[in-house]
Amino acid sequence: MLRFRSANLGELRPSVVTLPTTVPGVRLAYGEAEETFRAELVAWLEANTPPHEVLNQPKHSSAYLMDWSRAWQRTLFDAGWLVPGWPPELGGRNASASEQMIYFEEFTRREIPRSLNPQGLGIISPSLHDYGTPEQQERWLLPTLRAEIAWCLGMSEPGAGSDLASLKTRAVLDGDNFIVNGQKVWTSGAHHSDWCLCYVRTDPTVSKHKGISVLVIDMHSPGVEARPFAELSEPTYFDFNEVFFTDVVVPKENLLGDLNNGWALTQGSLSHERAMLWIDFAYASQRAFTALAESSERVGNNGRPLREDAHFRDMLGGFYVDTQAQTLMGYRGLSKIMAGKPAPEHSLLKLYGSETLQDILLAAAEVQGHEALDLDVLGPKMWRDGAWVTQWMRSFAGTIPGGTSEIQRNIIAERVLGLPRT
Repeated sequence: MLRFRSANLGELRPSVVTLPTTVPGVRLAYGEAEETFRAELVAWLEANTPPHEVLNQPKHSSAYLMDWSRAWQRTLFDAGWLVPGWPPELGGRNASASEQMIYFEEFTRREIPRSLNPQGLGIISPSLHDYGTPEQQERWLLPTLRAEIAWCLGMSEPGAGSDLASLKTRAVLDGDNFIVNGQKVWTSGAHHSDWCLCYVRTDPTVSKHKGISVLVIDMHSPGVEARPFAELSEPTYFDFNEVFFTDVVVPKENLLGDLNNGWALTQGSLSHERAMLWIDFAYASQRAFTALAESSERVGNNGRPLREDAHFRDMLGGFYVDTQAQTLMGYRGLSKIMAGKPAPEHSLLKLYGSETLQDILLAAAEVQGHEALDLDVLGPKMWRDGAWVTQWMRSFAGTIPGGTSEIQRNIIAERVLGLPRT
């Protein structure tokens, strides 16, 4: 568990592992057992992680598994370091919540990917684990964990983005098969995926949250067409797809969970992914903050270094507080989860973390001036390398997918604060 220990609070630098508190002279820290776990993990990573130049090879999509990534994920699985909270037969070691937090800290801080198919490992595997039959788990879960197959997630549609319950892709049961017709969009890695975990409407006569089911669809089935399109921030990178389903035949044994109860998967298994999103935003915000702080020697419009400008110092101090508040909020939520309590902090962090990152990157790009537009002058790494203005544009990937900031505010107002919808 997290414990307090003495420390010097005079440093001005963001830290996820060692956190300032409101108690003078102490820091929030893990206990001895957890730090022993960290030492074991770090030693293993230092001995086994592929070289930097291998980890940073250009990626083709979030479902394209290169040979090295398949071997790396299988190595993690065999060593029990792939999903540490799960049992050894599923690539874990029954790690506690604190140990899992340390695990994600180290992987995120070192920028080590567990998989090049993150939706397969982080979203779809927990869904199969929680809702799949033993036969489905044998067929899909283990091969996914061992990087033998890759997945896409069929959720958003042209008229159902943040409001997933408005989806219209239909699946009609015909004998032993479902017949699927409809369209998905923003489907990452669909053109390189073997399977799709697809949300479909199986009963259009009930309220929109009730008539939804989840099907596992073979992406090589007749009638499935994936059309990749480029990102504005990187025209040569194709990850997003439009996916069209035309009379696609799906065996009914590919139904995951109960018929017409697919909404439970969005509220259940997908929460595993959301619960750890905040640490990604925390480290990204800290990288952006560090880059902004390093700009303090630049000469401003007044002919003096920015560090002598009161407005710049005030802005820098504000962003430092934001990064620390973001991290502390995440740990407070984790502590509540460990105690079996609800954690509204994690509802707030997607909104707060994504907008903090975007604000810091915009401020840092403005500080760079015209150099921010120079594609050869790299900003801090945000998922991939890129110029300052590119990284700022990429930051919108945090405030839009997974529920826009506007949707997040509605959720917080209604579910956390208890405000009426009207």
